[in-house]
Amino acid sequence: MANASPDLDNAEAQRQLNNNNRPIGSGFWETECTSAKLFECSRIKALADERDAVQKKTFTKWVNSHLARVSCRISDLYNDLRDGYMLTRLLEVLSGELLPRPTRGRMRIHSLENVDKALQFLKEQRVHLENVGSHDIVDGNHRLTLGLIWTIILRFQIQVIKINTADNRETRSAKDALLLWCQMKTAGYPEVNIQNFTTCWRDGLAFNALIHRHRPDLIEFHKLTRSNATHNLQQAFNVAEHHLGLTKLLDPEDVNTENPDEKSIITYVVSYYHYFSKMKALIVEGKRVGKVLDNCIETETIINRYDALASDLLEWIEKTIAIISNQKFANSLTGVQQQLQAFTTYCTIEKPIKFQEKGNLEVLLFTIQSKLRANNQKPYVPQDGKLISDINKAWERLEKAEHERGVALRKELIRQEKLELLAQRFDHKTTMRQAWLNENQRLVSQDNFGYDLPAVEAAMKKHEAIEADIASYEERIGVVMELSSEMEKEGYYDIRRILACKENILGQWSLLKELVAGRRTRLEKNLALQKTFQDMVYMIDWMEDTQALLLSKDFGKHLLEVDDLLQKQSLQEADISIQAERVETLNAAALKFTTIEGYQPCDPQVICNRVNHVSSCLEELKQLAAKRRAELEESRQLWAFFQELEESEAWIREKSSILASQGFGKDLSSVLRLLQKHKTLAGELLAHRSLLQVKLCRYYGKLSPSFGTAGIQERIMEVKDEWKKLEDQAAQHLGHLQEALNFFQFSTETDDVAVWLQDAYRLVSSEDFGHDEYSTQSLLKKHKGVTEAIDKHRLHVVALLGSGGLLVQVRLGEVEQLYTEVAEVAVLRQQWLHDALAVYRMFSEVNACELWIDEKEQWLEKMEIPEKLEDVEVVAHRFESLDQEMNSLMGRILDVNQIVQQLLDGGHPSSAEVRGCQDHLNSRWNTIVELVEQKKDQLDSMLRLQNYLLECAEIKSQIQDKRKAIDATQYMGSDLGGVLALQRRLSTMEGALSVLEPKLLHLQEEAEFLAAAHPSRTMEILVPFDGISVEWEELKRTLQGCEDSLMVASRLQSFIQDLDSFLTWLVQTQTAAASDQLPNDLEEAEKLINKHAALKEEIGRYEEDYERLQAMNELLESEDAPLPQAALQQWLQKLDVGWNKLLEMWESRREVLVQAHIFHLFLRDVKQAESFLNNQESALAHVELPTTVETVEGAIKKHKDFTTTMELNLHRIKAVIEAGESLISQNNIYSERIREGNQNRELAQQWLEKLNDQWELQRFLQDCHELGDWVYEKMLMARDSSRDETQKLHKKWQKHQAFMAELAQNKEWLDKIEKEGQQLMKEKPELSPVVRKKLEEIRECWLDLESTTQAKARQLFEANKADLLVQSYESLDQRLGQLEGQLAYVDQGQDLTTVNKQLKKLQTMETQMEEWYKEAGQLQVQTASVPQQTQIQGSVVQRQAAVETRMARLIEPLKERRRLLLASKEIHQVGRDLEDEILWVQERLPLAMSQEHGSSLQAVQQLMKKNQTLQRELEGHRSRMEDVLERAAIIATIRSPEGGCVRAGHDQLAQLWALLWAETERRQLVLDAMYQAQQYYFDTAEVEAWLSEQELHMMNEEKGKDEPSTLQLLKKHLLLEQTIEDYAETIGLLSQQCRQLLEMGHPDSEQISKRQSQIDRLYVSLKDLVEERKSRLEQQYWLYQLNREVDELEQWIAQREVVASSPELGQDFEHVSVLQEKFTEFALETGSVGQERVTAVNQMVDELIDYGHSEAATIAEWKDGVNEAWADLLELMETRAQMLAASHQLHKFFSDCKEILAQIEDKHRRLPEVRARQGSTSNTSTLQRLLQSFEQDIQLLVTQVRQLQESAAQLRTVYAGEKAEAIACREHEVMQCWKELLTSCEECRLQITTETDKLRFFSMVRDQIMWMESIICQIGTGEKPRCAEKSNSWRFIFISTWWPVNAEQM
Repeated sequence: MANASPDLDNAEAQRQLNNNNRPIGSGFWETECTSAKLFECSRIKALADERDAVQKKTFTKWVNSHLARVSCRISDLYNDLRDGYMLTRLLEVLSGELLPRPTRGRMRIHSLENVDKALQFLKEQRVHLENVGSHDIVDGNHRLTLGLIWTIILRFQIQVIKINTADNRETRSAKDALLLWCQMKTAGYPEVNIQNFTTCWRDGLAFNALIHRHRPDLIEFHKLTRSNATHNLQQAFNVAEHHLGLTKLLDPEDVNTENPDEKSIITYVVSYYHYFSKMKALIVEGKRVGKVLDNCIETETIINRYDALASDLLEWIEKTIAIISNQKFANSLTGVQQQLQAFTTYCTIEKPIKFQEKGNLEVLLFTIQSKLRANNQKPYVPQDGKLISDINKAWERLEKAEHERGVALRKELIRQEKLELLAQRFDHKTTMRQAWLNENQRLVSQDNFGYDLPAVEAAMKKHEAIEADIASYEERIGVVMELSSEMEKEGYYDIRRILACKENILGQWSLLKELVAGRRTRLEKNLALQKTFQDMVYMIDWMEDTQALLLSKDFGKHLLEVDDLLQKQSLQEADISIQAERVETLNAAALKFTTIEGYQPCDPQVICNRVNHVSSCLEELKQLAAKRRAELEESRQLWAFFQELEESEAWIREKSSILASQGFGKDLSSVLRLLQKHKTLAGELLAHRSLLQVKLCRYYGKLSPSFGTAGIQERIMEVKDEWKKLEDQAAQHLGHLQEALNFFQFSTETDDVAVWLQDAYRLVSSEDFGHDEYSTQSLLKKHKGVTEAIDKHRLHVVALLGSGGLLVQVRLGEVEQLYTEVAEVAVLRQQWLHDALAVYRMFSEVNACELWIDEKEQWLEKMEIPEKLEDVEVVAHRFESLDQEMNSLMGRILDVNQIVQQLLDGGHPSSAEVRGCQDHLNSRWNTIVELVEQKKDQLDSMLRLQNYLLECAEIKSQIQDKRKAIDATQYMGSDLGGVLALQRRLSTMEGALSVLEPKLLHLQEEAEFLAAAHPSRTMEILVPFDGISVEWEELKRTLQGCEDSLMVASRLQSFIQDLDSFLTWLVQTQTAAASDQLPNDLEEAEKLINKHAALKEEIGRYEEDYERLQAMNELLESEDAPLPQAALQQWLQKLDVGWNKLLEMWESRREVLVQAHIFHLFLRDVKQAESFLNNQESALAHVELPTTVETVEGAIKKHKDFTTTMELNLHRIKAVIEAGESLISQNNIYSERIREGNQNRELAQQWLEKLNDQWELQRFLQDCHELGDWVYEKMLMARDSSRDETQKLHKKWQKHQAFMAELAQNKEWLDKIEKEGQQLMKEKPELSPVVRKKLEEIRECWLDLESTTQAKARQLFEANKADLLVQSYESLDQRLGQLEGQLAYVDQGQDLTTVNKQLKKLQTMETQMEEWYKEAGQLQVQTASVPQQTQIQGSVVQRQAAVETRMARLIEPLKERRRLLLASKEIHQVGRDLEDEILWVQERLPLAMSQEHGSSLQAVQQLMKKNQTLQRELEGHRSRMEDVLERAAIIATIRSPEGGCVRAGHDQLAQLWALLWAETERRQLVLDAMYQAQQYYFDTAEVEAWLSEQELHMMNEEKGKDEPSTLQLLKKHLLLEQTIEDYAETIGLLSQQCRQLLEMGHPDSEQISKRQSQIDRLYVSLKDLVEERKSRLEQQYWLYQLNREVDELEQWIAQREVVASSPELGQDFEHVSVLQEKFTEFALETGSVGQERVTAVNQMVDELIDYGHSEAATIAEWKDGVNEAWADLLELMETRAQMLAASHQLHKFFSDCKEILAQIEDKHRRLPEVRARQGSTSNTSTLQRLLQSFEQDIQLLVTQVRQLQESAAQLRTVYAGEKAEAIACREHEVMQCWKELLTSCEECRLQITTETDKLRFFSMVRDQIMWMESIICQIGTGEKPRCAEKSNSWRFIFISTWWPVNAEQM
């Protein structure tokens, strides 16, 4: 099954291919669609869909896992990749490269462009994409989208996997390598055998094994079982996601399937491979790091002691530095002095001890290095900060901090001394300032201001002087503040006292300023009050002067003088008002001083008195002013009245003169102007009249008699008389003007109408009918407007005719005649315009159709049928689109034919041209149709052949794959799982083979058909099928053999498993069926029944399994294989017993549940029935008989509703009763409860019977009541004779006959009621009295009605029978005569409408004739019953004969009249149809004949669409046109005037129709040619616009501002250059299109050639510009690169120059050594790096200059600048090296001097020790060794001192001045100490030598004494020798003793 997924892929591809390429008429698939085929299709589709879904989900998660790095995500793989953006981001993440930026926009073209960029990138990465295009991804093709993602996964995830095997070092790649890796990692795991990427992963053990191999802490593999696949998969996926960070690409259900998707699993497994490979590399690196760390730890153990000592020393140094670096000193002079003393103690006592520890540390480091070298280890380098150099640096920092501490202490001491001086100065100044402040405070506390304004002003000036003095003293106060601030800033220790003094001074200063401000406020108040008092005095004087003026008695003698006085009075009043305000202000200001609190400058009572006096004077002045104004106003009114009267008289006289001088006008405008003026004058009169009246009334009542009123009334009367005369004159003038207006207005309107009619006549008589469709439509639209205007002017002309008098009748006649001519000419022009428009439209459509046909003919003639299937499908697709286009074109051609027919029928002048155009178009269409059919047949044949060959190859491949799969299937054991797995594989294979077999049959038929159709290719067709047949037979044999081998084992294993599962189910089902639960209500019963029914369905489903097990047992018994028969029989017996028992239990349980359900249903119905009966009983118990008509009607309606409800409920009650009886008879389990409900049932039955009886009775009574009402109504009608007296006898008889007929019809109603009553009495005897009584009443009423009616009928008939007959015959004869008169007038109708009216009238006559014939028959019957009276009998017979004769005579005229009218109708109908068709053709002919072919592509497309529409319209109208022409031809053969007209119309219509067809076809051809040209122009314009746009872009002088922007521009330019290169294809296609148009001989060939040449030139020019711009950008980019390099190099040189020019030459020898060492490294690094960079820049500059860069001069300047800077740097470095060498030599001299002095001092210190040891020791050898050691040390110093002298001599030659003196001084100091040391040493040596000799002498003396004492002892002994030998020994001892004594003595 490893090849299952490829098989499915092939099957799906084959299915799609068959569906796409299946012929339309294939009969095999319609008749042989077997179940195997359906199964195959559904199975393959389901598997394919499942696989696609899994792949989609997996690939979506995989894509999101990578897109998460750039914060992106997709939700739908098919849709979110369509725009190309996410695809581009994915490729960028996977490849690590930057792809071209996606194009913005949401259009399809943008998406295609983005996807093309991504696919192009994949091609550049050498990724092969087969049959995947950008349109497939944009269209969301599922299969190709999945294929693309899989290709990307292969390229970027799987292709990198390569594993080398250990045996033969074979290199595997991709899938095989990944499979080998999985096998290697899972080797040794039980039940894990990975052979593929599909089924081997289903149980989940492989995933867990991979994780356990690398991370055993995450998974307990031994607890996993193969049977629990879902748990295994879920655990592996969760662990990988949560602990390893691997995205969960799959779900367990995706893998635990029959055919897992291989690609999805590979994708997920690859993530494991990459993660664990990376983890392995990290583990190896960790081990290496651990080993290094171990070595470091071992090394660190050795140097711990050094680190500890160094750390302690450094810690002390840092701690000391921190202490002495603390710049916080005591804030007093005494404290600073104490700190200085403590610092001195540190320098002399504590520091020397630590200096000795520093030396010991150096010795320890030397010891460590020695040990490491002895052990052959790497020399120890102390940690950073613990080197000897670091310790020395720290010591230097300590000394530096020590130096800084000393300097800071001295500065702090100076600062404290300065602060003491400032404090003394501050105290002195504060004493002086305090005394001054006290004096001035006393001065400003005095208030001696005076009591008048001058005194107060003087006090104010004095106060200002005091303020100026105080302000000038503020600077002195500021000096004190500055001193205090300075001391506070410096932190003076006694600053609190200083600040207290400062606050005291500031407080007194603030108090002084407050006192000054308060005194100034008081002064200002006194000054303001005195000024207010002065203003009050001035105000009183002014009021006295004004009062004298107001008391004057002069009121004026005329109006002007009065106005002057009033104006003066107003000025005075204004002054008074102003002064009043001022008085109020002064009073308010003065009164403020009475209300203020605190200081008051004056007594408040005095202020109030002055205020009251000023106010009283002001009030008197105001009263006088008001009085004088009133007097002046009265005087002014009098004089104003007299003046207004004079003005009114003058105005009246003026208007009168104006009216007298005006005329009545000469024309309408002058009259209107005069009327307008008169209207204005009338308005003025009206306004002036009211104004005059108001004035008279107002002044007449208001004038005061004090001024005199004599003569006022006379003046008023004179004014009124003059006004009346003026009004009469104005009315007369208005009448004259109105008459003149009427006359002139009529003349003007007549002239305007005449002029407009003349203009309209010129328009409608124009001979311009347009040159194309558009112009004709425009003219028609304009003409329509003119026609509407003519209709509107009709009313105007009629109005003029009605309003003119005798003098203007001639003028009106001319106008009417002109209007009639204009209307007639307008109608003719409209018809001509419609004809022209139809022709133009027809030609337009014809040209469009022919243009399309030309294009398609060229394509079809050039097309060759390809051999490849892909090419054939492409051509077939193009033919499908061609069919659609042909269908649309056919409609347009039909429209053209219809238009032509209409034009021909209408007799258009260009009928011949139209017909020719139509014929040409139709012939072209037939040709193209035949050509298309021919090409289609060839294409179908080739397509069928290619599909056959492809299908053969695919089926053969499928058969081979199936055979390989079957060969790989082996029987691995007898366990059920293996057997089932093999069976599933074989069943799947059999299903696939059953699907393939119908395909083979179909393929055989197809081969036979194609071999017959293509004899030349018979072998090519039949050979593939023969190979397929051989493979098929071999496959079936292999499958059969495999099936036989598995049959017995699979049957046995399957039987045992099925038996076990079935028995388990049987036990569970028996338990469920044995339940004894009973329901308590209906709902619970239904639930239990449904549950029991579901159980039955389950048993039914398992019944097949039971039968299958029985059959399987029989089959197994028949097999020869060894089987456990006894055990099987025992199990089968249990199976039979259990099955039968289950069925019995289910049936018993079902009966119980059914009975319970029926019982609960019965209870529900019983409750409903009881409810119904109770309601009905209640309703019937309250029934009462109504007494009025209204209540009767209501009761009847209510009773109907009640009976309806009873009827509905009756069936339910009966059903309930029957159900209860049935339950009791069936012995229901609830029978006892049902019997208990019998009582209710019996009661319900009784009520039911009663209700039924009552319902039947009520229904019967209702029917009787209705019949009684009807009888009563008819009785009234039969007895009513009052209305009959006024009617004629005949009408009375007819009415009575109708009444009798109605009575006979309703007799059945009575019979029905009687029958129902008898039935009711028979069934319900208790109701008999009521029913019988009602029936008798109804029967009696009916008999009475019948007798009355018959009596009345006999009376009418007997009394007037003859008269009735005569009158009837006379009436009938009269109507026949009228009909005969109508037939005498023959009118065949002038048009179709009148003929239709005549036919309708004739039909009415025929209908009347039939009715009269029936009436005559009835009268004849009645005539036979007339009594035999001679006179009456003869009259009736005579009338009868006359009527019959006339009726017989009218039959033939009616038939003839119908024939004539039908013939006339046919003729008029044909004429009408001809006219309609001619108009139809004429309307479309202008469109077909239009010469407008469009000036743009859009216009041409619109015209082509219109022409195609016209052609379709013509084609659709053809049948109608042919029918009309056929009918017209038949009528045209009749020789009559009407026939001639029809013949002419027929000829005209035929001509127009032919013309319309021809013009439509011609226009189609022209439009097709124009379409090609416009398409070329459009493409050319687009290309030209694009080239121009790119040319403008290339001509843009935009340059990057910096290197990145220039690089970006260059990249964009390269992309654009590639785009322009690709655009050459477009140019080539355009050129090819141009050649085609030139070959066709297009009319615009010359213009097309020019446009193409222009495009070529533009493209060549654009490419040149591209190269130029590219060169410019490259040069610019190189220039920026060079500039960057130069700037960086110059900056680097500048940084190096800072170091090289440093003036630092070292503070001591060690410092200089460090500087020299660092500078040496600096020089070496600078020399090597700088020379390389300078050389690179020079090389770049030389290349750019040689290239001919436009900025060559600037580049050369940069080069010179860089070289100069480099030379300067080298010079600075050399100078710096020399200066450091000299400084090193000098400081080395000083250091040597210091060391020699230290050594000399050390020797000096050791001399006392030597002397001390000299006195303390008595060993001469020790003294000698001590002296020799000391002299050796001195001898070493001799060399150093000599070298020092040489260095000093050399330095003296180099240095001069102070340094030379310092050198000499240090040399002298060293030599002086050296000489002193030598002298001391010599003295010490002499002392040691003397002491040595002394000690040697004492030692010799002591030895001699001891010797002598011993000799004396020996000599003095008294022992004698006892023998000679003893004597000889004593002699020898004596001689040996004696000789040394002698020797010493000698």
